[in-house]
Amino acid sequence: MNADKPHLWKADVAASVDRFNQWFMEFAPQAFRSTRVKTTEHVKAALLATHDLRNLDAATLRANPSALPTLRMCTAPPLAVDRLVGLASASKSLIGSMEEGRLAARMKAELLDENLGKVCRVLTKLLDRDIFP
Repeated sequence: MNADKPHLWKADVAASVDRFNQWFMEFAPQAFRSTRVKTTEHVKAALLATHDLRNLDAATLRANPSALPTLRMCTAPPLAVDRLVGLASASKSLIGSMEEGRLAARMKAELLDENLGKVCRVLTKLLDRDIFP
């Protein structure tokens, strides 16, 4: 709207920042709290499923695919999805499915176990030992 009126940009930016700050003060605290509650439950479930990260193997991941996002964040540095795919040489579709809480539907059992094993090796190697001794 004001792309051709640079003399108005400063006021537009200030108005935008003010509007965002108003939104932030009104809605961000509740959004943060509700997300924290959900995330806490995911972390708790992943830690229980892996016996506090001591049982990180293909069988555990097969039974708990939704734990993968939490497990990626337990590494140092935390791993992005694509970085895990690359480091583990794992199936991108499998990792994507696990990020959604399920396993790849059409993957043969032996290939699934092979991929899950590779993912576990990367996660175990990069596990943040300072936080999880």
